[in-house]
Amino acid sequence: MKLLRYSYLLSQAVYFPNKKGLLSWNYLFDITACFFLFNDFDETTVSKKNELKSVQVFFYIYLRIKFFLHMKKLFSFLILFISVLIFSQETIDFQTSSFQDILAKAKKEKKLVFIDAYASWCGPCKLMEKNIFPLPAVKEYYNANFVNARFDMEKGEGRDLAARYGIRSYPSFLFLNGDGEVVLQNYGYMGEADFLTIAREANDPKLRTASYKELFEKGERDPEILLNMMRVYATSDYDLAKKVSERYFEVKKDTPLTKDDLGLLLYFLKSPQDANYKTFVAKKAEIEKLMSPDIYEQFDANIKISKILESALDLKTGVINDAYFYENATPLIGKVNAETALNRMKVLFYPTVNKYAEYETAALQYYNVSEDFDTEELLKAAWILSEHSSNLPALKKAEEWAEKSVMKSETAENTYILAKLYSKTGNMANAKMYAEISRNLAESQGKDATMATQLLKTLK
Repeated sequence: MKLLRYSYLLSQAVYFPNKKGLLSWNYLFDITACFFLFNDFDETTVSKKNELKSVQVFFYIYLRIKFFLHMKKLFSFLILFISVLIFSQETIDFQTSSFQDILAKAKKEKKLVFIDAYASWCGPCKLMEKNIFPLPAVKEYYNANFVNARFDMEKGEGRDLAARYGIRSYPSFLFLNGDGEVVLQNYGYMGEADFLTIAREANDPKLRTASYKELFEKGERDPEILLNMMRVYATSDYDLAKKVSERYFEVKKDTPLTKDDLGLLLYFLKSPQDANYKTFVAKKAEIEKLMSPDIYEQFDANIKISKILESALDLKTGVINDAYFYENATPLIGKVNAETALNRMKVLFYPTVNKYAEYETAALQYYNVSEDFDTEELLKAAWILSEHSSNLPALKKAEEWAEKSVMKSETAENTYILAKLYSKTGNMANAKMYAEISRNLAESQGKDATMATQLLKTLK
């Protein structure tokens, strides 16, 4: 054993020269030690042998200490290596190759792709990475059933993926087949149970061999699969999602509605001619328990007049036929409700076709009782008038709306809008004060303060 130890030290001396290509004094000393220890000195006198024996003892102790220090370093390295290896296995095994390579790998292995779509600044994304991905049940299921990948949606390929799949919330979780088609999509921080639930839903054997669209065309009637289809296509293919919703509610016609079901029903219900309107009427008693009879009647009225609104609007000219609308809507919902509905349509539509004079008239009527509206909605109206109106009474009204927003909470945006309105109504002192507040808020928050700065220059 001693021989092995000393042979190791000798090899260190031979194979580790100093920077100049020469053996260091340290390792020359090691060679000398080895020489003394492995030489019996048979031809040496007895007195000399005793002296050399003392030298041998010294070098023996020296080499034992040196060997111990080397082994200590080696042991520390092994501990570090094992720790890194164990840590690397304590989370989901995320691939680092390109998106196309990941799809190809999934297709070859007949698996789905799981993508964690995150952003570097996203707090919930970091919590998922820290708290959920390393859990034994999670990593075991995801590593066994999916080809996993992570992409920062604001860098590199992530930007293209965000645009392709409409990623706007972080974290978002995508389950794709080998052709890149969405099987299931979800988002937001979730606990272990929910995170495993969505994985098991996505891992339905049906979805490994066919896309949602193919399953729907083949007559799929599983409520859970239909529900996932609606969620996946609600924003990317509304018409398909609407058809899926109609089948979903037809399948569940004998099942009580949940609040989530009601939200989906109203989202995919646009006119009395829709198939979902039959469900809305047939389940009136259930729906009134979930929302109240009055709100049900309001929804019913809006559904009934939606087609009339559509017919009253000429998209080519941007003209709304008030007479046609009142003639057909008043018998259904009454004159007051018809007027409110028409003005609501005008404030939504006119800015899109640059008809700001018509917008002003409709906004002053629609927002007349400002207490009935959210401050953010009022601020948007105030902004449009600050940009496009020179009518003093309208600007004064817009001031009131902007003041409500500022009183709730000062931001760089609402203080700028209020400052601009004050400047247009002649209140220069207040205009300057709120322009300075807007500029300071923008600069302190790292936002663009250009508009506030330019406004201040005009007020000097």
